[in-house]
Amino acid sequence: MQITVTGRHMGVNEALEEYCLKKVERLQRYYDRVHAAEVILDGNNGLHSAEIIVRAEGTPPFVASEEHEDAFAAVDLVLDKVERQIRRHKEKVRNRKHPPKGTEEPGTV
Repeated sequence: MQITVTGRHMGVNEALEEYCLKKVERLQRYYDRVHAAEVILDGNNGLHSAEIIVRAEGTPPFVASEEHEDAFAAVDLVLDKVERQIRRHKEKVRNRKHPPKGTEEPGTV
């Protein structure tokens, strides 16, 4: 998986970059078709925002953003959001052909 970490209006130190790489690599656990992720960190007036764009095969990109005073916390929050999006998409795809129990038409057995 190709992962890029970039900074806007701030420099990204090595510790923050390694943290982002380690956390984003976990996304393949949730959906094995993920092939690229881009993490964009922005520092503005003491408030850090993190945005992540995850590209997977056969789907539109998953996008999430979050703001926090701490850059590491912003990365954690944005990863929680994108993990939720990926899990929801995978559930939708997995259960597309099988309706949930109890929704069958009356008279069919």
